[in-house]
Amino acid sequence: MAYKELILVRHAKSSWGDPGLADQDRLLNKRGERNAPEMGQRLKAYGVRPDAMFTSTAMRAATTADIIASTISFSVDRIKKDRDLYHADVTDWLAWLAQLNDAWATVIAFGHNPGLTELVAGVWGLPILNIPTCGVVLLHFELEEWRETAESKPTVALFNYPKNQLGSFEEML
Repeated sequence: MAYKELILVRHAKSSWGDPGLADQDRLLNKRGERNAPEMGQRLKAYGVRPDAMFTSTAMRAATTADIIASTISFSVDRIKKDRDLYHADVTDWLAWLAQLNDAWATVIAFGHNPGLTELVAGVWGLPILNIPTCGVVLLHFELEEWRETAESKPTVALFNYPKNQLGSFEEML
């Protein structure tokens, strides 16, 4: 049986220091700059090796993606920026998942709340009330096609976030 591994990452903490800056252009703050490589190290220690990475076009998400990609030795040039992931809701996420290349076994996507939390809680029933900034949800499905993820329960669901004192992924099923 084939598998699909979906890793969803909420962007790291962003700065609100420049009120004139457009939402799309907000940068990471100091905490975000610390948390992104830390979460990249946790993904690397877990053995994550993505076939593809996608990010929202927002600067805070793209920067988080670049930092984590560098940490796990994924070429930042291969990260695909996707405007559809900018503040995507559940419907947007499911449509996006359905169009992924089935040749890819592992995909990482960087996005925003509330869409990410609503996706994992509402579609897959995970007991996550809020994915904090730079939080990571790792889902493993026993499936052939990405479009099947909308109607399937993951066989593995793991959660990790910067303030997790243990630093390890927690089982959510």
